[in-house]
Amino acid sequence: MNDNSALYAFNKYGDTVLRMAFAIIGSYHEAEDITQEVFLTLHAKPQDFENEEHMKAWLLRSAINRCKNYKKSSRITKNSPLDETLENTLSCEFTERDNEIREKIEKLPEKYATVIFLYYFEEYSIKEIANILSKNENTVSSLLQRGRKKLKTELEKEGYIYET
Repeated sequence: MNDNSALYAFNKYGDTVLRMAFAIIGSYHEAEDITQEVFLTLHAKPQDFENEEHMKAWLLRSAINRCKNYKKSSRITKNSPLDETLENTLSCEFTERDNEIREKIEKLPEKYATVIFLYYFEEYSIKEIANILSKNENTVSSLLQRGRKKLKTELEKEGYIYET
């Protein structure tokens, strides 16, 4: 990769990585930090990617791993948003309806939230998600099915009509 590859990756996939981190973490500011770390790592340690999809998968996997590390850190328990209302208005280019659903997805266990985000918001197939997460396709399919069920239950509690 040349020196411009991190910049190219950022221009092409920066918003995708940011949305992914935001969907998992739920904090726009932390998602920005995680996104920055992912691209700084790519800049500092250039990777050889087979193609565009390989690059995108690597970036998303890096973001997922950083989100997991963030959630494990004591930083998350020590910090709380200064203004929760402001935090919720930052939608990271989600529509209002997407933002409401994203908030419900965010409350799901991470394993479900990640799979749902990749499937519905990034439009990856189950096979592609399995490759990104290094999981079996059947496992991803089960996580997606269980996540949908949990999401449906949460949406119904809020009065949403869910048609199957």
